[in-house]
Amino acid sequence: MAIVIQPYRQEHEAAVQEFNRGLRAASDPNLVFSQTAVPRWLPPANDNPVWNEFYVAVDGSQKDGSPKAAVTVRGAYALKQEVLFVRGKGLHHIACYHHPLSTGIVDRSFASVGALLARDALARQPLLYALGMGGMERPIAKMLKALGFSLTPIPFYFRVVHPARFLREVRALRTGAWRASLMDIAAASGAGWLAIKSAQAATSLRSRSPKASGKVIVEERAEFSDWADELWALVKETVSFATVRDANTLRLLYPPNFSSDIASTRTLRMSRNGSAIGWAIIGQRRKDAKFGAMRVGSIVDCWALPENASTVIRAATRALEKDGVDLIVSNQSHGAWCGALEKAGFLKGPSTFIFAASKELTKLLQPTQGNPASFHITRADGDGLPVNF
Repeated sequence: MAIVIQPYRQEHEAAVQEFNRGLRAASDPNLVFSQTAVPRWLPPANDNPVWNEFYVAVDGSQKDGSPKAAVTVRGAYALKQEVLFVRGKGLHHIACYHHPLSTGIVDRSFASVGALLARDALARQPLLYALGMGGMERPIAKMLKALGFSLTPIPFYFRVVHPARFLREVRALRTGAWRASLMDIAAASGAGWLAIKSAQAATSLRSRSPKASGKVIVEERAEFSDWADELWALVKETVSFATVRDANTLRLLYPPNFSSDIASTRTLRMSRNGSAIGWAIIGQRRKDAKFGAMRVGSIVDCWALPENASTVIRAATRALEKDGVDLIVSNQSHGAWCGALEKAGFLKGPSTFIFAASKELTKLLQPTQGNPASFHITRADGDGLPVNF
């Protein structure tokens, strides 16, 4: 096995499609890499501050005695190149390691390919991180930890809008016939509605804060402009680190009408006394088996001064409830946003959304890297909105 990792080029596309067919046939049908060498989301461009790069692990071993090496793809990964602001240390170019896939998932004789991919990414960008991964116990999280990455869970919050529908549909909790029956009884009797609403109300009451003066105007905007630059400059010093969220970057991250794991997204701008005080990206997730037939809303991303976080979260929550969602979810690291979610009646659940920082990135982020309450990471960070390219 002579594997070489190289930039994904058009000449590799047929081999990548064959690689995808092998993964789909033997494992999860969602485990596929981009069919095209040029990323459809965040393609490289001359002056773009954020872009994706794709790499493939090519096995050049000869087959059937052929005098010419046959090209077979045994793995692939993506790097999202971006800029990170670190308070007191300025701006730094970093990369997110995402969508790593290898034949080792279905054929243990290629188990070493996963580590080869990660080491290659580290060689290209030592300031490397990964996000998500499905939890600390997943193979990729364990592998990155073995490579010296530090792992930090990003808190997960949820708010049940329609308890009866939630109890009947949430597959992750309806494990076993007895539990499903109990949840059906709770939904039918109203006991579940009372328990969920009481828990959410208690969370909100414990976290109440004085209301700010001045009427808040919430508007839907098609695009970010100069007001977003002003908010970026105003807010960035209140976090220990965050990926850049200026207007130019946000326009690239959230293009209109982009197909992703969020079925539809909207940008909400909040203002008071004529000045922008914050923004939020909200959306409805595509159908997912673990949510059954529920309509699931998400507070995908947000930005504001800590004292305005509650205003932004409440406005985003109300907008999603008006859309008719059954459940609202969000991942937030910063303490101000976690507190804002609790004030809006969100409950904290177990998180499988993990921030993994390489050794060099961990050094850069010290002394705050292990304290998620000081930095700003949301569900939109990392590989962001797209699912399966």
